[in-house]
Amino acid sequence: MSRIKTFRIVIDGVEHVVQVEEMGSAAAVAAPASVALPVAPPPAPTPMAAPTPAAPAPPPASAGGGEVVVAPLQGKIFTINVNPGDQVKAGDTLIVIEAMKMENEIPAPHDGEIASVSVARGDQVAAGDPLVTYK
Repeated sequence: MSRIKTFRIVIDGVEHVVQVEEMGSAAAVAAPASVALPVAPPPAPTPMAAPTPAAPAPPPASAGGGEVVVAPLQGKIFTINVNPGDQVKAGDTLIVIEAMKMENEIPAPHDGEIASVSVARGDQVAAGDPLVTYK
């Protein structure tokens, strides 16, 4: 016993009415009934004010006044490649955070000297937690 169902489909603002026949275990067959019925166009989008670009935020500072490098994502401290007093160059890997079985290298934002390391290997960190502080 076959059953025929009628469906209304709108594609790119044009309404199409199709009939689908259910044929038991066989694949369904679609046949257009009436095609290209006009549909009211969607309402025009409301104009929005253009966003103003935000000024770049200054680097976070610690109580001692140095720049703090924070965790960009949640994860576990996999390796720490610096110690207090180390000189680093921009791009040097400071810390590696393991997140979702991926190792994410945290690079030095610029040249400088490391004042302190706020984490230890194996620590869990959340996004925004302090990792190291520059002098």
